[in-house]
Amino acid sequence: MRDPHVTPLAAAAVRPPEPGPLPCCPVCGDVPERISWRQRPGEPVLLAFDPCGHRRSTPAPPVLAVTPPRAHGHADAG
Repeated sequence: MRDPHVTPLAAAAVRPPEPGPLPCCPVCGDVPERISWRQRPGEPVLLAFDPCGHRRSTPAPPVLAVTPPRAHGHADAG
């Protein structure tokens, strides 16, 4: 017979990844370190996600944006 005073263990809450400048991989959902892309004339754009290695094609090139670096607790960070 089970002990009625024992509480079941709850699963740890999954914390969403920190927002970053790169979108998540559409296959595995991991945040990539780098996204490479190439396009040949008349063909869709091929995106390669590193380090997972998944690839995805898209009809339009990615929109690139430059974001300022985040401060990482350096003494000279403002």
